[in-house]
Amino acid sequence: MSTWRNWSGTESATGVEALRPGSVDELAAAVKTAAEQGKKLKPVGSGHSFTGCSVPTEAMIQLDGLSSIIHADRESGRVTVGAGTGLRKLNAGLAAFDLAMANLGDIDKQTISGAISTGTHGTGAKLGGLATQIVGLDLVTADGSVLHCSAEENPDVFAAARISVGALGVISSLTLQCVPAFLLRAQEMPMPLGEVLDDFDEFADGNDHFEFYWFPHTGLALTKRNNRVGAGVPAAPVGRVRGWIDDELLSNKVFELTNRLGVRRPALVPRINQLASRALSARHYVDASYKVFCSERNVVFRESEYAVPREHVVDVVRRLRQWIDASNERIPFPIEVRVAAADDIWLSTAFGRETAYVAIHQYHRLPHDPYFRAFENIVADYDGRPHWGKLHTLTADDLRTRYPRFDDFLAVRDRLDPQRTFENPYTRQVFGS
Repeated sequence: MSTWRNWSGTESATGVEALRPGSVDELAAAVKTAAEQGKKLKPVGSGHSFTGCSVPTEAMIQLDGLSSIIHADRESGRVTVGAGTGLRKLNAGLAAFDLAMANLGDIDKQTISGAISTGTHGTGAKLGGLATQIVGLDLVTADGSVLHCSAEENPDVFAAARISVGALGVISSLTLQCVPAFLLRAQEMPMPLGEVLDDFDEFADGNDHFEFYWFPHTGLALTKRNNRVGAGVPAAPVGRVRGWIDDELLSNKVFELTNRLGVRRPALVPRINQLASRALSARHYVDASYKVFCSERNVVFRESEYAVPREHVVDVVRRLRQWIDASNERIPFPIEVRVAAADDIWLSTAFGRETAYVAIHQYHRLPHDPYFRAFENIVADYDGRPHWGKLHTLTADDLRTRYPRFDDFLAVRDRLDPQRTFENPYTRQVFGS
């Protein structure tokens, strides 16, 4: 028996059976046997979600044995990978074929199947989340069958399984639609928050990838604009010393120390944030896309993220700022805002609407419940949809009103897993029993 714990320490499980299949046949046999024995199964991925979406109750499936590039076609850009492949390994592997994913989130610790199953996304007004880059997948269902799914083959399962929170079965492999490898010019600079909000649509539409981080208790935001460079522009990465200072020393080591100080002296948090925001300096560099997209984040925190119609995001941020200013809460972590194009994946947070994401964070040693509850109340006024892997309190009844194809998803679940082999407390919360 094994013990499992997620990255942030919000969820854990003890005394669970660990299944480590080394092939699709072994995976299918293990799933079928466990289901016949009435065991509840959960693929656990890298455990980077904050919610209980991957918490195993009786048996966990670890897909390390299915973690490689299976086939790559440079001409078409189609790449098939094992579901347990980590994003960091995948990005390096794609680069070897002179390919890349069109968009990525800001960390690369997740497995590819876990990332798509929870709706991981990056930023870009014309780009969707990671699941929109999936053109096919193989799904092992409770009876041990392997369903091949795409827009042409089992299209209803494909629409449901790209973001399924692991409730339909175990993904064994995925086929990605990749693009030729490309460089991004990164432009990072602090700006007054009011200016960023006033010109938000111009920033979002005028850049391939735009996001900003606002430091509560201050009037400053760090803006990030990432754009493809023209042909012939060489890479000019951040220097080793500057990169270590910015990304390791300040963003991790010093940030950990300032958060610990905030735990001991909460009254100092606004002053610390003021100093941190003023210490930010602009930097410009050009590097491989995946090196620009992904950052190293080692300070442990709690996170809640909601997707709202893009036209309402400025109102959400302004209301959140008003609440923070009026409260006694001390928030040392910045608030992150990103954008995405509408898509047609049933449980995607961007289903059917141009979307903006607001992500709030709190240091793990500080209380987060009042802050997160206030945030949830604000976004409820804008039909907010929670990230499946980040903290929220919504139930199936709440979510049904926010996802037009919610009941279609449940119908596919009823067909593929009538005995609820893949359920756990979280799936009962968000999908019902």
